[in-house]
Amino acid sequence: MINVKEATDKAKEYLVSFFPDAENVQLEEVEMTADKAHWFVTISYEGVSNSVASSLLVGKTVLYKIFKIDAQEGEVISMKFRDIK
Repeated sequence: MINVKEATDKAKEYLVSFFPDAENVQLEEVEMTADKAHWFVTISYEGVSNSVASSLLVGKTVLYKIFKIDAQEGEVISMKFRDIK
């Protein structure tokens, strides 16, 4: 079983592999499921918005991703966008 530090490191490595220009990568939340099968890790980073208009007006924006990580093997199962309002 991987520990919380290993789970967060896996999430950060995965994020940077897909978004190499991500800046100010930060841990926001970590949660293990009740059955201890998965870690959910929320990471924030500065990046360019998908909206061209938004990117032109404000430049970089803070984005959030949620990672589901297998607690036994340490494999990243999913990476999803988290909408913060």
